[in-house]
Parts: sequence; structure tokens; C-alpha cells
Amino acid sequence: MSKVAVRPYLVSKDVDGRFRVTVRTTRYNSQNYPLVTSIMLDDSFFTATAAKTYIRAEYGAVAADIATA
Repeated sequence: MSKVAVRPYLVSKDVDGRFRVTVRTTRYNSQNYPLVTSIMLDDSFFTATAAKTYIRAEYGAVAADIATA
């Protein structure tokens, strides 16, 4: 695993074709190595744009905070 910080929000497509949002938090251990915790939200969306709009409205995220997969 690299020491590159991950974006806090991930929008990905599931097997059913719906888009899901994963919220990721990063903390660092005593050697300054990043430890990432990911939690997938229960909500699903028909489009990636709808998922990104939800993230911006609920979490106040900016475009640079959102990753897509």
C-alpha cells in the first residue's frame, strides 16, 4: 500500500448497475503510515451524478474529494 492519501468519498457501480457511495476516513499510525477505514452507505443511486450531488449536499464535499471507480 502506498502512502498516497485517498479521497474521502468513492462512487462505484455495483453488480446491479446502481451507484453506491463509500465514505473513507484516513488516520495515521505512529510511523506516519495511513490506515484507511471504508464504510459503504446503504443508499444507491441510478446515476453517478446523483450520487455526487448527494455527497455534496449531505457532507459538503467538493469535487476534489470525490473519487470514482
